[in-house]
Amino acid sequence: MASLQPVRGTHDLLPDDSRRHRHLAETARRVAALYGYDEVATPIFEFSEVFKRTLGEVSDIVTKEMYSFTDRGGEEITLRPEGTAGIARALISGGLSQSLPLKFFYHGPMFRYERPQKGRLRQFHQIGIELLGVPEPQGDVEAIAVGARLLAALGIADRTRLELNTLGDGASRTAYRGALVAYFSDHRAALSDDSRVRLERNPLRILDSKDEGDRRIVQGAPPLADHLNAESADFFAQVRAGLDDLGLAYHVNQTLVRGLDYYCHTAFEFTTETLGAQGTVLAGGRYDGLVQTMGGPSVPGVGWAAGVERLALMPADPPPPPRPVAVVPVGGDAERAVRKLAEELRGAGLIVELGYRGNLSKRLKRANKLNARFAVILGEDEIARGVATLRDLDSGDQSDVPLSDLAARLAAPA
Repeated sequence: MASLQPVRGTHDLLPDDSRRHRHLAETARRVAALYGYDEVATPIFEFSEVFKRTLGEVSDIVTKEMYSFTDRGGEEITLRPEGTAGIARALISGGLSQSLPLKFFYHGPMFRYERPQKGRLRQFHQIGIELLGVPEPQGDVEAIAVGARLLAALGIADRTRLELNTLGDGASRTAYRGALVAYFSDHRAALSDDSRVRLERNPLRILDSKDEGDRRIVQGAPPLADHLNAESADFFAQVRAGLDDLGLAYHVNQTLVRGLDYYCHTAFEFTTETLGAQGTVLAGGRYDGLVQTMGGPSVPGVGWAAGVERLALMPADPPPPPRPVAVVPVGGDAERAVRKLAEELRGAGLIVELGYRGNLSKRLKRANKLNARFAVILGEDEIARGVATLRDLDSGDQSDVPLSDLAARLAAPA
C-alpha cells in the first residue's frame, strides 16, 4: 500500500509553519486595526453563482480553477477562490449598506485548482482588507497605505515595489477597449490561443499575458492614459498626490490591469524580485461596480489581498515562541503536587511543560530540548518547606523560592 500523502497542492502547517502564518495574520490584523478595520469571516464555501457573477463566466478562475460541486440538496457550491466576493455577498444579504462606510479585514483559506509551485498552492491562505462606501480617491490612498505599512511591519518593504495604474471610469474603459481591439486584431495571428479568446471577450487581459510573444505585441499597444477622460485623469492625479504626501514611492505600470467590468480607476500591486515568477505579494484595486453586479445597491469599494504563503517566503524569522517553564517532580509523592502547581502557574499566564515520565536527569534533558527558561523542581523536602527549587537553565544558577512567590518570580523580566 502506498504511503499516505497530502493531496497535491496542499500542505500541512506544522508548528514552525503555523507560527509563521500566525505571525503574519496577527501583524496584518494589528496594522489593519490602526486604520479602523474590523475583522470579519465569511463561509468557506458559497453558492457557485456568487463567484460566477463576480469573477465572470469566462474568467480563468471560473472556467479552470474553481472547486465546485453539487451538494446533497442539489445546490451548486464552490469553495471560495478569493475573499472579496463573499464580503460583497455578506453586505447584500446582511443589509449592511445602511451602515456605510464599512472597513473589513479578513484572513483565511482559499481554494483554486491550478498547477502547484513555489508560493502557489491549491489550498492557500490570504489576508485582505475591503473599504466599502468610499468613492473618493482618499479611499484608494488609504488602502495602499495599509498594505505598505503591513509590508514595513513585516520587515520586507525594502524588497517590494509598488506598481500603480488607472483603469479609468466606464466611459474611458469603453473607449480604450475599442482601441485595443483594433490594435490586437491587426496582430491576431501572432497572439497566443488564450489571448485570441481574450480578444473577443476581455481584451484588457491581454495586457498582462505572460506569453513571451504576447508581451512583445503588448509593447506597441496604445496606452490607456491616452483614452482617459478628464474625470478619470483627475482621480488618478489625486491618488498619486495622496501617495506623494505619504512618501510612498510608486512606479506607473500601464500594463497592470484588472479584466472585469466592475473594476475601475486604481489598480495596484506590491511586487518583489525575490520569489521568482510569483512576484506579486499584495494586489488590489477599486471595484465600484461589484456589489451592483451581484444584485445589490451601488456601493463603491476598494481593497487588496495578499497571499500568506508568498509572504511567508520573504520575511526574517518571526519572533520566537515564548519559552516555557518546566515543572519537575522528584519522587513519586511529588507527582500530585506538581500537577496542582503546574495548573496554578498556567492560571497566572505562564506556559508550563510537565514531563510525563522519567527521573530528574531525563526530565531536565527534555526541558533543555524544549528550550525552557526555568526548571521548577519539587520534591518531598521542598514540599515540606513550602518552597520550590528554581533553576535558571541558561546560567545554571538555582535557589529556593517560596511557592507563594513563584508565579511572580517567573513572570518577572529576565
